[in-house]
Amino acid sequence: MDFSLVLPTSSSPSRHLIFSPFKHTPIRVQSLKAPRTSLRCRFRLSAATEVEETVSSGKPSVFGLPKELTAPQKIVDTLPPAARLASYVVFTGAALAAGFGLGFRFGGSQATGIGGAAVLGVAAGAAVYGINSSVPEVAALNLHNLVTGYDDPTELKKEDVEAIVEKYGVSRQDEAFREELRDLYSRFVSSVIPPGAENLKGNEVEAIIKFKNALGIDDPDAASVHMEIGRHMFRQRLETGDREADVEQRRAFQKLVYVSTLVFGEASKFLLPWKRIFKVTDAQVDIAIRDNAQRLFAVKLNSVGRDIGETQLIDLRSSQLLYRLSDEIAADMFREHTRKLAEENISTAVDLLKSRMQAGRTTQVVEEIEKVLALNDLLSRFSKHPESSRFVPGVGPISLLGGEFDSDRKIDDLKLLFRAYAAECFPNGRLEEQKLVALNQLKNIFGLGNREADAILLDITVKVYRKRLSQAVSSGDLEAASSKAAFLQNLCEELHFDPQKASEIHEEIYRQKLQQSVADGELSEEEVSSLLRIRVLLCIPQETVDAAHADICGRLFEKVVKDAIASGVDGYDADIRASVRKASQGLRLTKEASIAIASKAVRKVFLNYVQRSRGAGNRIEAAKELKKMIAFNTLVVTELISDIKGEPVTAEPIEVEIKPTEEEDEWESLQTLRKSRPNKDLEAKLGKGGQTEINLKDDLSERDRTDLYRTYLLFCLSGEVTVVPFGAQITTKKDNSEYLLLNQLGGILGLTGKEIVEVHRNLAEQAFMKQAEVILADGQLTKSKIEQLNEVQKQVGLPAEYAQKVIKNITTTKMAAAIETAVSQGRIGIQQVRELKEASVDLDSMISERLRENLFKKTVEEIFSSGTGLFDEEEVYLKIPADLNIDVEKAKGVVQDIAKHRLSNSLVQAVALLRQRNRDGVVASLNDMLACDSAVASEPLSWSSPEELADLYCVYLKSIPKREKLDRLQYLLGINDSTAAMLRDTAERGALPIGNEEEEIVF
Repeated sequence: MDFSLVLPTSSSPSRHLIFSPFKHTPIRVQSLKAPRTSLRCRFRLSAATEVEETVSSGKPSVFGLPKELTAPQKIVDTLPPAARLASYVVFTGAALAAGFGLGFRFGGSQATGIGGAAVLGVAAGAAVYGINSSVPEVAALNLHNLVTGYDDPTELKKEDVEAIVEKYGVSRQDEAFREELRDLYSRFVSSVIPPGAENLKGNEVEAIIKFKNALGIDDPDAASVHMEIGRHMFRQRLETGDREADVEQRRAFQKLVYVSTLVFGEASKFLLPWKRIFKVTDAQVDIAIRDNAQRLFAVKLNSVGRDIGETQLIDLRSSQLLYRLSDEIAADMFREHTRKLAEENISTAVDLLKSRMQAGRTTQVVEEIEKVLALNDLLSRFSKHPESSRFVPGVGPISLLGGEFDSDRKIDDLKLLFRAYAAECFPNGRLEEQKLVALNQLKNIFGLGNREADAILLDITVKVYRKRLSQAVSSGDLEAASSKAAFLQNLCEELHFDPQKASEIHEEIYRQKLQQSVADGELSEEEVSSLLRIRVLLCIPQETVDAAHADICGRLFEKVVKDAIASGVDGYDADIRASVRKASQGLRLTKEASIAIASKAVRKVFLNYVQRSRGAGNRIEAAKELKKMIAFNTLVVTELISDIKGEPVTAEPIEVEIKPTEEEDEWESLQTLRKSRPNKDLEAKLGKGGQTEINLKDDLSERDRTDLYRTYLLFCLSGEVTVVPFGAQITTKKDNSEYLLLNQLGGILGLTGKEIVEVHRNLAEQAFMKQAEVILADGQLTKSKIEQLNEVQKQVGLPAEYAQKVIKNITTTKMAAAIETAVSQGRIGIQQVRELKEASVDLDSMISERLRENLFKKTVEEIFSSGTGLFDEEEVYLKIPADLNIDVEKAKGVVQDIAKHRLSNSLVQAVALLRQRNRDGVVASLNDMLACDSAVASEPLSWSSPEELADLYCVYLKSIPKREKLDRLQYLLGINDSTAAMLRDTAERGALPIGNEEEEIVF
């Protein structure tokens, strides 16, 4: 079986009527004695004859033409069942009597008469049987003619069929009558189901069920008819070679499966074995049902218009359940239908909007959109209806997603429609609440984002607000209002307009007016008054006004300032100064705003000088660029600031931040710093200083600014180099005027007095350090070297405190290297460390932490290997770590680790010395073991030879130790009390000699 029989197929315009084998009429009965074999075959044999009769008659009929009765059938047809029975009896009796008479006449005996009666009786019985067996066929012919007589077969009544059954006394299970029922039902089903690609009309199931009930055919027989029709379709599909016809057969088979399933309902699962006979899957059957249900439901939906009501929604729900269409698909189809209804209005509105005819266009566009909104509102109300569960699924607001307008190309059309409708929502310059609700619904229908819809509505509202505001100002209503703010707030509420957006419009209006007023380069008194009136009417804050003036007037003033700066050192003449003064006063800028604008332009020039200085090839060229910047500041920037303020500006020299008097004397010893503060005579000679109000403090980091200052300071110290013939270089001597320029450079860079002092001190300290390192190369500080260092200190002017720090750092560094070497070589122990600390030597900076930890380990190992058996917890755990400045807990862990390791090693060492007969070594090793035990208490130690442990105890006993040490050794060696007592008694009796001779030791 080909699975494609139940798969969805494309529609085809051709129509093909599908005939079932049950549609053929059986051959008329010619004789009562005709055998009744292969009745179904006889149905097929008469097909051609009946079709020819149907065609020749010119009246095509579903059931064919009426059938005529033969002579015997007419006799049977005229006799009721009772009369027919009586006639059978009379006819049989007469035949018996006649046979008896004939036999008796010709045979002459009674036996011959009985034989004759038997022969004629048998013949009469056969005749009666033949007549009686034709009754179902007569009933079937009458049923056929009855059904054929109806123009509409669905008008057939069950009572008429029952009357035929009762009239002839037949059973529905009689073969002839049953076959006629099946044939009539097959013809009707085949005629009801549309052929080929033609869709179902929706009344097929109801008509089939009605006709089936009227016929009274059983469900199993009816189901077999459906299956036989399916077989016929399958055979026709195999026989056809036309692809188009094949598609039609598949569509027809799908419709048969769908209609049959609905006709038999739940019983179709076992009455219609599609899967077993045609090898189709449940999924394929489901697809056939789904596709046909969708087509039927689509036909039902086509009758639904924009004025849909509750009754239609309930009827759609009933149809959906009848068609066995899932809720999900039904919801999608209903939403698609309502979307298409809306798309029709939207398409019309778009065409009207784009048409060239202007008259009445907008009104018609709004009407079309109102229809969409009305439909959307109707569906929204139905979705919230108390009985919405009875409605078809999918009832709700309209959405254009997934439809014709769900594309980037069409979204622009929707935006145009939204704008056109929004523009008509302000008929009287107001936005009503219901219009706002309609706009929100339209936004959701069109699928516009909040940002897009708000932007369109804002654009329209801004235009309406500007118009209303202009009318209020021109009519005087705004000026006459007691509260301008309340008037504007009420206007915003009428338009549902954001007050913040309104403030932005007010600012824009003020800016436009200001832009027009300053077109000639200055503001007159009349223009200032007009601007003030606008500010009051529109309730514009002062900070907004200041920002507008700083922006608009500031741009004009900035141009004037840039022209003045661009004139350079030589071009800043009286005309330039006059233009600066005029712009500063005529544009009504505050001095702070004017200075800020000038500062921005000036700092750009300063940064250009700084950039060229950094890119210079050497320090001399870098200092020359800085010198140009100082001259630009003095001759141009200082005059510019004076013109802006309208008063001369005096230079404010940098003053060093000095707190105590002693510190002043200390810093004044710096020669370079003292030179940067020339006396009054020198200042008068060089002229006035430069301004410091505009500086680079916020444009450069502190390090960059101090580096630039240091560069020029080194230039002041070294002087300018002049190249003479033959490649020689001559350093030109600089006078104190360079230091005055250095002071002005500090002001341009925005350096504080403290930062300047730090630069001078670092420079002096570096100079002193270089010479001190040469003098203290060996790390030894002698009296003669101290005198040399004092002389160098006076030359560079470095204060004594900083000179001592330099000297200390040099000597400390040299000493630290020597001390680290001694610690590494083991020439310095804890005792030497304590002596150095008493001499105020900072060992923490001279000895690394790693070396101090190694020194501690070495000291602890010496304690555990000293042979004294002493362990001072306070000394080891507190004092020594404090002297070496190491962590106490960490030191304690180191001690315990060493003690655990050396405890067992001491026992091994003691046994080895015992075997060498070294009694002193044995005693020392046992003391080390006791010291380790004091640090970390141990369990009794194990040894393979108990005799050697007893010998160790005897040797230690001869050393006359303290009783507590002897007892602890007894515990560690695992010697019981009785053995220990015996050894002590032996020693008291002198059996254990205490001499120094090794041979007296008993093994």
